[in-house]
Amino acid sequence: MASDRRIGVLARHLGVEMDFESHTATAISASPTSGFQGNSVFSHVVRAPEDPILGVTVAYNKDPSPVKLNLGVGAYRTDEGKPLVLNVVRKAEQQLVNDRSRVKEYLPITGLADFNKLSAKLIFGADSPAIQENRVTTVQCLSGTGSLRVGAEFLARHYHQRTIYIPQPTWGNHPKVFTLAGLSVKTYRYYDPATRGLNFQGLLEDLGSAPSGAIVLLHACAHNPTGVDPTPQQWENIRQLIRSKGLLPFFDSAYQGFASGSLDSDAQPVRMFVADGGELLVAQSYAKNMGLYGERVGALSIVCRNADVAGRVESQLKLVIRPMYSNPPIHGASIVAVILKDRNLYNEWTIELKAMADRIISMRRQLFDALRARGTPGDWSHIIKQIGMFTFTGLNSEQVAFMTKEYHIYMTSDGRISMAGLSSKTVPHLADAIHAAVTRAA
Repeated sequence: MASDRRIGVLARHLGVEMDFESHTATAISASPTSGFQGNSVFSHVVRAPEDPILGVTVAYNKDPSPVKLNLGVGAYRTDEGKPLVLNVVRKAEQQLVNDRSRVKEYLPITGLADFNKLSAKLIFGADSPAIQENRVTTVQCLSGTGSLRVGAEFLARHYHQRTIYIPQPTWGNHPKVFTLAGLSVKTYRYYDPATRGLNFQGLLEDLGSAPSGAIVLLHACAHNPTGVDPTPQQWENIRQLIRSKGLLPFFDSAYQGFASGSLDSDAQPVRMFVADGGELLVAQSYAKNMGLYGERVGALSIVCRNADVAGRVESQLKLVIRPMYSNPPIHGASIVAVILKDRNLYNEWTIELKAMADRIISMRRQLFDALRARGTPGDWSHIIKQIGMFTFTGLNSEQVAFMTKEYHIYMTSDGRISMAGLSSKTVPHLADAIHAAVTRAA
């Protein structure tokens, strides 16, 4: 009978055997070879190493020392060492909370329309011809990382050259993002350890020998991890080389306004490339410049030759995004849109943004002065010449390990420190540690 079969299925699911003649049930004993006994099917999985950047924080958190200092992760701190939520962000959030008409419906695949429009305007400029001619397609993504990944997946599917050249060194996540998206990663020379500045000649030589059409990753400003940026004239030379070779620029803009304190100045390299009418990609993040780290707010913009191409590109970006995360979250993008739309809030944001940038610049000067006062061997002027959140100190991995062990100072093994993690109170401790590490190894 059909009813007996259904009961039998249910009984087996519950772990019993049914005798339909006597209507009795017997428990099924677990077999020693059943899936719930013995070794896990994942027993072969090897424990992965900690992320080299986030792992610094893990080690820092385990250290009980009262003088410990975390200079590893790129997140802004006040001079008291506390995380900062911008006043303008709190105001924007309050507006959103007070608006009873707001709902929690899904956003479109491409994200919040106002956010996308305003993000393009922020990076390209209000009077950008590319925007006026509708040659730009912008999609909301999961901060800078998500924007890079969506852009890379689009290029892997639809661009004829699958090789991307990234600076050496660069942010540790870049090669992983591009490789997993299906691109072949190569490097071009960027940092010169001897001068602790830009290896401009090496950069030009490497990009000059890149195959026509190759993709080139460029840090829009505040290069991570070195803090070394090209001069405006060097940027112009880079632009001419890239355009003459038919290379495709892909900008990573994680620090607009956060480097110099000026949103327009920090966007100049990108705008220089847009002005020549050529095509390019830009990944934007609002983690640093609005302090929206955990909200994961970013945008990918692709500047195309004409509006028709831009429309077709957007249709394909939707096909990348839909199976990846379907559509982006609404809250963080709404905060950004409120601030960028309101003239008063926008002006307040620029003031708070400049204050963050100025504090980091001040930390550079204080650290430089402290090292000079101690007579620390070497030329430390690169600390004040570099820009943005990070400084490439020039310390080697042994010196970094010594500073962690003896002074409880945590940073990545390549000697990169987050200037935003420093304060007036902790500069002397860091200067003492650097001095000891350098003189000990001398």
